[in-house]
Amino acid sequence: MKNLILLLICLFPLFLVAQKPATTTSADIQLAIKKLNVLGSVLYVAAHPDDENTRLISYLANVKLYDVTYLSLTRGDGGQNLIGPEIRELMGVLRTEELLMARSVDGGHQLFSRANDFGYSKTVEETLNFWNKDEVLQDVVLAYRKTCPDVVIHRFPTKNYITHGHHTTSAILSTEAFELSGRSDIYPEQLSMAKPWQAKRQFFNSFPSYYGDKMPLGENKIIWTLDVGSWIPLKGKSVGEIAAESRSKHRCQGFGMLGSRGSSTEYLDFIQGDMPADQDIFQGINTSWSRVEGGKPVGELLTRIEKEYRGDDPAASVPSLLSAMQMIKALPPGYWRDKKLQDIKEVIRDCLGLYLEATADQPTATPGEQVKLRLECISRAAGVEVVLSGLSVMPGLFDTIAAMPLETNKDWALKKTIQIPENATFTSPYWLREPATLGMYRVDDQHLRGLPETPRYTNVRWSFTVNGKPLEFETDVAWKSGEAAVGEVWRPFEVLPPVYVEFTESNYLFKENRQIVEVRVTAGKDNLKGNVRVKAPAEGWVATSEDGEYPQAFTLNKKGEEKTFRFMVQAPENSSECTLAADVEVEGKRYSNRLVTIKYDHIPQQSVLLPASAHAVRFDLKVNARKVGYYMGAGDDVPKAITQMGCDVSLLHDEDLNASSLKRFDAVVIGVRAYNTKEGLSFHQSQLLEYVKQGGTLIIQYNTDHALQIEEENLAPFSLKLSNKRVTDETAAVSLLLPEHPALNSPNKLTDRDFDSWVQERGLYFPESWDKDFEAPLSMHDKGEDPLHGSLLIAQYGKGHYVYTGLSFFRELPAGVPGAFRLFANLLSLGKSEKP
Repeated sequence: MKNLILLLICLFPLFLVAQKPATTTSADIQLAIKKLNVLGSVLYVAAHPDDENTRLISYLANVKLYDVTYLSLTRGDGGQNLIGPEIRELMGVLRTEELLMARSVDGGHQLFSRANDFGYSKTVEETLNFWNKDEVLQDVVLAYRKTCPDVVIHRFPTKNYITHGHHTTSAILSTEAFELSGRSDIYPEQLSMAKPWQAKRQFFNSFPSYYGDKMPLGENKIIWTLDVGSWIPLKGKSVGEIAAESRSKHRCQGFGMLGSRGSSTEYLDFIQGDMPADQDIFQGINTSWSRVEGGKPVGELLTRIEKEYRGDDPAASVPSLLSAMQMIKALPPGYWRDKKLQDIKEVIRDCLGLYLEATADQPTATPGEQVKLRLECISRAAGVEVVLSGLSVMPGLFDTIAAMPLETNKDWALKKTIQIPENATFTSPYWLREPATLGMYRVDDQHLRGLPETPRYTNVRWSFTVNGKPLEFETDVAWKSGEAAVGEVWRPFEVLPPVYVEFTESNYLFKENRQIVEVRVTAGKDNLKGNVRVKAPAEGWVATSEDGEYPQAFTLNKKGEEKTFRFMVQAPENSSECTLAADVEVEGKRYSNRLVTIKYDHIPQQSVLLPASAHAVRFDLKVNARKVGYYMGAGDDVPKAITQMGCDVSLLHDEDLNASSLKRFDAVVIGVRAYNTKEGLSFHQSQLLEYVKQGGTLIIQYNTDHALQIEEENLAPFSLKLSNKRVTDETAAVSLLLPEHPALNSPNKLTDRDFDSWVQERGLYFPESWDKDFEAPLSMHDKGEDPLHGSLLIAQYGKGHYVYTGLSFFRELPAGVPGAFRLFANLLSLGKSEKP
């Protein structure tokens, strides 16, 4: 199992999309041969996707040729999304894939811990109230032991510069793990996977602003400086260009960067371990093959291979590479022996131009279903004898022994039908299989802990002899199609349930005590018969079928066919909440998952199985607005929530933003970060304000205080200055500064209880100053901080109302928070009389 984990770590940068086979140039191969002769490892530690310093990673991986791994303690679940509606765990899946795409560019590897990004935190203490310190520390220690780093670098300091509690905590845990990872009495259950490992030294990747004008440079310096701006001829790029391409993969965070060329300095602050005697952070660390017992001859041979390598004929190096591989195999087991053995196999494969492909005739299959596979291989290099000696479709689906010599540049293919086992594991992120807490994911299988993705259930093991020497490779099964506009389109092959079930809404607002809820059942394969039911497990809640049949029977004839079923849910008379659950019975088995697909052109398509549940809440809610226009910003589900209130919502586009067209709406709402993401919006601001002047209500949700696409003085009819101030504690007390204000009274009378049960935070990016024409009815603050009054600002302008709010309605409304609904309904209703 230890070798399997190492293999997965090694191969993730190459096969991270689990689909289209990678292609390499002769220059890539030359660089890979150089790297075979460098035995140095770096572990870089921080808290989130996009925290990593891609300049430093690119330099260490591509110039110094070290093995570099980024350990991100979280998957970024609590961040905002600039490109779509995914939040929380779906955001974590998206950001995981973006991080893997970044590593595919800069040459690093990727690991995670079980920590769940619960949102912005201002202190270490708050962070560790949510994170289980021992479990996260255990994962950091495991990362040390898996990657055997000589040098550990953390992105953030342990004190005196707290920009985010997660950041500082990541540095503290990395510092503690430095000593613990080398002790066999610490987390001994890990020793079946990885041996204790003591890193040589540890640095903090510092920056001038941390020290201000007192940066300790000069004779008594404790700061090591690296010029990381190297040009890499074999890549035709400078480090700054690679780093920018890597960082630009973080699209949902809006981190696209321009490439840079030329000298660029990075600073490393020595923390602990063996202090280097000079500016080389690897000073005194043996990174040659002589660090491995019996390894010196390997290094000598690889040096000769590097000198004799011919870019116009990489295959000429194969005989010598095979000899080096055999020498590595003969070495005592250990991290570098195992790691370089995997690396040299890939170099040999690339030198041969050995293309391996395993594709299915369909993108998904269910347990028990038959799938047609097409297996293709071709060895395109001349002068080397390559024999296909065996094929296995894992796990145990097909196995054959062959002795098939591959003719040079002659394609070989085999079609084979396999049957997916009944006990096959479904394709879905492994960390989402068990219920999570706000601060931690639960992963019982410790062999999965830390891995960026779930290993694919179905793959192909190819066995060859090359000039008589055995070699094995593995490829995941994928699905591909041809599209006229883009050519080949690839996606992972997935094993999914035979049926999915989901509520048509994520939240149900019960203004009365009875309501119809709808459940959609989708076939994952042909010819399904079964029944579907809804359960309402809370006291006083009852779910029945609308027409008396319960559970309701269905027949679905074709894969992908859908049917919707109606259930009557009765709520108690008083205010109450319930988590509704739906499940389906098919062939004696019950299934209770909905399928969420995450699809963007910069990551491989992701299928996520989540519980089929919905939040139902019974509370009093009134709204006086009838028609509402919604202009989408970065993406959110607020329009759906407004519809649930009983309003008629129209999605607006730039061409709709003129005062004469907008006057048909009682209120117009601008989506989150719209003024950060929609360049054209600024051209219509005058029309939006004219709409307010003529009697409309305009509600603008939060925008960041940087990267505005509008001049700040034009954002509101009166002066207003944004900031990065926020209240991260969702339970922070809220004071009603203007208790008689219409926003707190009409049509819903708000009390302190309306601020109970909020999720993740109160709000973010509150304005820090505003004109006297604004009224600020609310005040709130995090523990130990001064009150903030800018979460909700309301001004009368002409005949209408202008509202700017940093309150996190984009989180609270989709989560079904009653008080958030009541407050937002009041904002929509400003200046409107009660509906007849």
